[in-house]
Amino acid sequence: MTFVNWLAGQAGQTFTSACVMTILVLMLFMAIKLYKSYRRNQTHLLLIIVLPLVIIQNGALISLSVPDWSASPYLHIGYSFVSLLSFIIINFVFMKLYTGPAARLKGMPFLLMMIGLGLVTAAQIAYKPEMLSNPIAAGSVDLLALDFYGLILNFAILLNLRGIDQRFNYSASLIVYFVYQLSAMADSYVFHGDKPILVIFIHLLPIVYYTLLFLLLFEWVLERLMMTFQSSITDGLTSLYNRRHFNKKAEQLLREMNRIAIIFCDIDNFKKLNDTQGHHKADGVLKHVADIIKEETAGIGTAGRYGGEELLGLVAAPGVKPEDVAEAIRSRVEKETMVTISVGVSVSREGTTIAEVVKQADEAMYQSKTTGKNKVSLHPSVQKRSRSEGEGAKRSKQA
Repeated sequence: MTFVNWLAGQAGQTFTSACVMTILVLMLFMAIKLYKSYRRNQTHLLLIIVLPLVIIQNGALISLSVPDWSASPYLHIGYSFVSLLSFIIINFVFMKLYTGPAARLKGMPFLLMMIGLGLVTAAQIAYKPEMLSNPIAAGSVDLLALDFYGLILNFAILLNLRGIDQRFNYSASLIVYFVYQLSAMADSYVFHGDKPILVIFIHLLPIVYYTLLFLLLFEWVLERLMMTFQSSITDGLTSLYNRRHFNKKAEQLLREMNRIAIIFCDIDNFKKLNDTQGHHKADGVLKHVADIIKEETAGIGTAGRYGGEELLGLVAAPGVKPEDVAEAIRSRVEKETMVTISVGVSVSREGTTIAEVVKQADEAMYQSKTTGKNKVSLHPSVQKRSRSEGEGAKRSKQA
């Protein structure tokens, strides 16, 4: 027996079905974990239900390759019915997972697909009632109505992928399954198993299809993990680092650079803006100011939200004057938004902690707030350092 004949025979079918079932078991494990982690979401529960159905379907496919069992008409009809039913449900689940909030997926079309499947199966049996009482000869399976309905289902789903986040990857899986359906129909109704290469192709395509589904599910899980991680370190409104992670990042930069500067920004008259313009308008302004701070500190440090309307910038790049960055932020906020900000700047000294540097920047910001607002103030320690550095430079020039 050649390797091609081995793959085209019962052993090849068993091998490929075993591969598919292994992928399905991994997907089932992921689905159970998702169901436990995401407050027992009904979509994940539906995935837990349908995956064992697909595993049973592939077990039936192995049975159909056994000569003693392949003659059973009930097994053939049951396999075709379960195959299409699981195809409808699993596509509903994946479309539900990847449909954005703006495009709500309705379950009624998929329910109609399942009702249609029941009617087509009944019509198939009614058209040829004798098929249930007679054994099926090898290569003479005639379930044209069900096979054709399967093509219609795939085509209908493929044409209705608006709002799907992973449209290209998901479309690729449907196209693979569509090619599998066409190849299986060509083998059943035209070649009757006489083309080993075509049979091998039919055996391998389900592995490709379920691998693509596994990758889609895996990518969905990774995206949720990344979202969970991001939500734990960033502020939901401004997308800046929250206070805890900002402090952690600042400590890391302080260890690496030995010196950092903190720019403490407070939006002037923010409460009045909230009261007169409403929370939605105030939130938009806060986000705009946060974006400016983020842009001005990009590549030279980082930014975070300290709390309320208090935002922080951090400068860690050598050769960059933090007061210049602070003034650039203040100027842009005044020009680009409907508010102004009071800004304080402090620079770390040897032995100081991040909390102390932030406190000094806060004190400098308060100085700006109480002396007219919309200005940048340096903490006294920064002013002293600037004067000493200036005097040192002057002496070196004289020397």
